[in-house]
Amino acid sequence: MKIVIADDHAIVRSGFSMILNFQDDMEVIGLAADGIEAYQMVAKHQPDVLLLDLSMPPGESGLIATGKIKEDFPETKILILTMHDDEEYLFHVLKNGASGYMLKNAPDEELLSAIRTIYNGGTYIHPKMATSLVREFFNKDSNSSQNDPFELLSKREIEVLPLIAKGYGNKEIAQKLYISVKTVEAHKAKIMEKLQLKSRPELVEYALKKKLLNF
Repeated sequence: MKIVIADDHAIVRSGFSMILNFQDDMEVIGLAADGIEAYQMVAKHQPDVLLLDLSMPPGESGLIATGKIKEDFPETKILILTMHDDEEYLFHVLKNGASGYMLKNAPDEELLSAIRTIYNGGTYIHPKMATSLVREFFNKDSNSSQNDPFELLSKREIEVLPLIAKGYGNKEIAQKLYISVKTVEAHKAKIMEKLQLKSRPELVEYALKKKLLNF
């Protein structure tokens, strides 16, 4: 199977590459340092599996890249690698098409098993996180108004939200995301409406609570 590794730490990319290339059935064909490079590598190589780090500052995060890559390259299976054992991140990336979610401190054997599992069409969730999925399944309310409003945000709005919280102005955000200032203003209004927030301090507090400033 052909694999691309996306992680902002070169030593992590090298370590994973050594482990995977040592396997008879695996070959690392591309490396990336953030979500944008990951997208480019997937577009270029069409890998079977993408190992995608969740947080890759200051570049585009795996949280954002997952949906973009899965939408344009549905055949590539995505395995999220992260230090965050946070169920909100788990639910978000699975909703956006990831096939697996595992913690970086897991043993090598678990990583290899996870890759083979998703390559063969399965889903792999780190055992520590599986309980959260079961709980969510049994507690899920059929009334959508009870769901977390974060789920209502679009991929672009999830990109814009932490930039607003970090204090960037509309023009700066527009330059970073290659969109117009009017588009930024529209996204900002939608974010405030969907999250039922009244001011920037409330938005900053929300972003901190959701741990979005890492992204």
